[in-house]
Amino acid sequence: MTTIDDVRPAARTASQVSLDVVLGPMKSGKSLALISMLSPLQFTRVRHRVYQSERHVRDTGVTSRSGGELATTKVASLRAALDEQLDVVAVDEVHMFGLDDIGVVGQLLRRGTRVVLAGIDLDHRGELFAPVRALLELGPDTVSYRRAVCDQCRDFSATHTQVLRAGEPFLEHLGGSEALPDDGTFSYEARCRSCFVRPEPARGSAMIR
Repeated sequence: MTTIDDVRPAARTASQVSLDVVLGPMKSGKSLALISMLSPLQFTRVRHRVYQSERHVRDTGVTSRSGGELATTKVASLRAALDEQLDVVAVDEVHMFGLDDIGVVGQLLRRGTRVVLAGIDLDHRGELFAPVRALLELGPDTVSYRRAVCDQCRDFSATHTQVLRAGEPFLEHLGGSEALPDDGTFSYEARCRSCFVRPEPARGSAMIR
């Protein structure tokens, strides 16, 4: 877990180029990690902004279940980050953005901006979200994988997010790897590999279990 002692040198060198990524299932402390890394910057002269997708309607900012919070700017596209001269750009729920937005992350890095992102890595099928895959292909300087307590067996080994509709696992095959709407249609549980229910493989495809 990132501590305040880890954050201090990060704040002093925030203008250095780096790509830092925090990934994991629901309830794994990703938001808390983002808050720990970024909240000290509000007391510095470091120019920074935290972005969330406007599709994220559950919260008005980055909110940790432990009580911390960060103000965010809701956007349809990360291209808005190119309109400002920022030292640090942070993105919460990066899986809710698109492939074009990951292209913007690459542009920010080439510009000399430090980028910090957090999000869910695996979709309801147990496969990498397409934007997360593209993000990893940028070669992050650090990738922190976090686990959660499984909502089924209560073991501290949850690596997946189970999407539920009317209390049952949502197992439909959708086109592409797209984040589902965060409007109350679905609920979510953190689950370990043993408790996670995968969709049946589509005809003609193979699935690793």
